[in-house]
Amino acid sequence: MNIKKNSLVLIVLLFSYSLIAQEVLTKKEAIEIALKNNYGIKIANNNLKVSNNNTSIYNTGFLPTLSTTAGANYKNENQEITRQDGNTTNIEGAVTKSYNASVSLNYTIFDGLGRKYNYQRLKETYNLTKLEARETIENTYLQIFTLYFQVARLTENNQNLAEVLKISKERVKRSEYQYEYGQSSKLAFLNAKVDMNNDSIIYINNKQQLLNAKRDLNIVLGTDKDVSYEVETAISFQELKNFEDIYSKTKENNVSLKQRKKNLAINDLNIKFAKSNYLPTLDLTSSYNWNQSENPPTSFLAGINSNGLNAGLRLSWNVFDGGITKTRVTNAKITQENQQILLEQQEETLKNTLKNNWGNYQNQLFVLKVQEENVLTSQNNFDRTLESFKLGQVTSIEFRQAQLNLLNTKASLNNAKYNAKLSEIQLLQLSGEILNMNF
Repeated sequence: MNIKKNSLVLIVLLFSYSLIAQEVLTKKEAIEIALKNNYGIKIANNNLKVSNNNTSIYNTGFLPTLSTTAGANYKNENQEITRQDGNTTNIEGAVTKSYNASVSLNYTIFDGLGRKYNYQRLKETYNLTKLEARETIENTYLQIFTLYFQVARLTENNQNLAEVLKISKERVKRSEYQYEYGQSSKLAFLNAKVDMNNDSIIYINNKQQLLNAKRDLNIVLGTDKDVSYEVETAISFQELKNFEDIYSKTKENNVSLKQRKKNLAINDLNIKFAKSNYLPTLDLTSSYNWNQSENPPTSFLAGINSNGLNAGLRLSWNVFDGGITKTRVTNAKITQENQQILLEQQEETLKNTLKNNWGNYQNQLFVLKVQEENVLTSQNNFDRTLESFKLGQVTSIEFRQAQLNLLNTKASLNNAKYNAKLSEIQLLQLSGEILNMNF
């Protein structure tokens, strides 16, 4: 009875370990982990918080300033006073005390609209920072998928190499039996053993590359996840209709293009802000003051106590500042012209990049279709060769060649599959659709 219980416990433990070892990290889960933990995304989000803080009304100059001051003075001195009639009075320890306090309120009623344009500039800068954060996330998406598919490609290659190694081991056994029974030479057995050893080395190297790729993926995810996890190897392609549709979305949604346009808007506000120095400034100043003093006997007044409210308006107009404002406005206009040139350059570069990626994507889809056919052909050829090899109708070298052909075509298929998917993702990034893609 105890033996049965122990056996049952062992089976459960082995099954549980198997489930843990076969944990699958989906593409969706990888994205969710990166959005929480990726270092670049964290920094981008913090920059966004800073930019949002800068748009607060507390940073615009629209609010008045309120300040208060207070003070006290104490003076103890020896005095000698000589009057007009010639009499002299000496006082030791003549004490003078004074106290003061004030509250000041100042407000700029009009500053040539500088505050207005500065506030609009801060808001546009915040929008630009949002676009920069989005660009960081998009680049992280692309980086994650690149590494994720590298892990997937090596995983499938690892499975194919494991199958090749298994067949090579069977071939060694068969060659050994044939040699022992005099059905083949020792050379065939030695060739089979060399091929098996080579397959073992390739398998071990690929397995190490797979572990390294998982660690590289972990860095981008911002996690120290154990590398025993598996990844999804199934690939589905989205329906990208035609180039004109992609180009239309790119002109509307591309994040780099949006940043160029936002820089144009910010520089336009820079021009208006610089021009605000041509206009006058009107300030309101007000304060409430309290003063009290206690004087020594030598003073004409024994003490003073005063308090009151002061208020006033101040109009200032820098009629001519030596040409500083004129220079700033001129330079801002030149910068605006440069931003327009950069926008036009970005549009042309983007269109050219999009054409290249679209052509590459179409080519990769064609290669993928051809490689799928090649795998079917190579698999059929290998199966036939394997049967003939078992019957002794083909040589060991011919069998090995068929085996290598099948392995190479499967590896080429994997490369074509993931290259085509990455080309698709690059197109989605250019068109601003990568964050909305289906997993």
